[in-house]
Amino acid sequence: MLEKFKNNPKLQNLLRNIDKNLQDILAQKDKINIMEICGTHTVSLLKHGFRNYFADRINFLSGPGCPVCVTSQHDIDKVIDLAKQGVHLAIFGDMMNVPGTRSSLEKEIAKGATVDIVYNPLQCLELAKNSNEEIIFIAVGFETTIPVIASLVQDAQRMELKNLSILNLVKTLPNILDYLLNNLELNLDGFICPGHVSVIIGEEPYKIVTDDHNIPVVIAGFEPVDLALGIESLLDQIKTGKPRVANRYKRMVKPEGNIKAQKLIQSVFKPADVEWRGFGFVPKTGLKLREKYRQFDANKKFDIKPEESKNITGCICDKIITGRKKPLDCPLFGTDCRPDNPIGPCMVSMEGACSAYYKYGKEE
Repeated sequence: MLEKFKNNPKLQNLLRNIDKNLQDILAQKDKINIMEICGTHTVSLLKHGFRNYFADRINFLSGPGCPVCVTSQHDIDKVIDLAKQGVHLAIFGDMMNVPGTRSSLEKEIAKGATVDIVYNPLQCLELAKNSNEEIIFIAVGFETTIPVIASLVQDAQRMELKNLSILNLVKTLPNILDYLLNNLELNLDGFICPGHVSVIIGEEPYKIVTDDHNIPVVIAGFEPVDLALGIESLLDQIKTGKPRVANRYKRMVKPEGNIKAQKLIQSVFKPADVEWRGFGFVPKTGLKLREKYRQFDANKKFDIKPEESKNITGCICDKIITGRKKPLDCPLFGTDCRPDNPIGPCMVSMEGACSAYYKYGKEE
């Protein structure tokens, strides 16, 4: 599909530079392995034809950047257990159809559970104000979303809301990349890092990848030119052997990030060890509420005891989000597992790799 951009001189010039660098690099090695962390990048690479254009030269691997996909099976089952208890839940839409071990929120709604889809966590303030029921927001997301969740908690305390809490399932970057590189043998040559997360955290945190692992990093946006700029930068670093954190999304991302948002997060949360699908428990890759906000912790308010969690038979989502497999490697893809009948979370979320491949990349 990159042909439709043939009249875009900037993109065409970037592709020429990329092709030249690839020719030089591939004279020394067979293929280049690049991981795009964010699910939105996965969608863009497929939608705009980058994966097919570079198919024989760059091996793009999906990473752990889809917040719904990396939520552990046990945590999904905790959400479903709350729904079974009759508690009023508020969730992002992508969570609705994620299969638990024995049920899903969609199935529990059919049995009478109360679940509202919200587009902004702050909508929960109005839900709680206008209800005598306990409202639990299922807090899923990365640093892009966490500042708003922190604002929700602060506002709830200021408004003295007694019937609002959060089930905190948020994750943070980029320590998970350090863990991935230390524990999985992927032979990666570079990372494309998410522009929206980087708006919050800035450039510095990614140096754990460049300094400790000697692997190039680029912060990129999501439009075709943004992607080409990012790929060009990574190939330049690979070619010169000088890894660094390159910011090719400077119109949005400042080197220091959003200091105000960072302080807001730090005032409400502190680092925690959390469970990821495909990784298990990973040190300091999540957050927990500080003691002054513990009254908003759903884990402390409710007796949450889901049934024993089990991985979904045949689903390889855990391997896809860790770069070990691709959606087309899954025997369920496109047959038993489809957007209208998702077997695993990678087919549910709009940012899920399987969903993206089903819509844009089945011909690969």
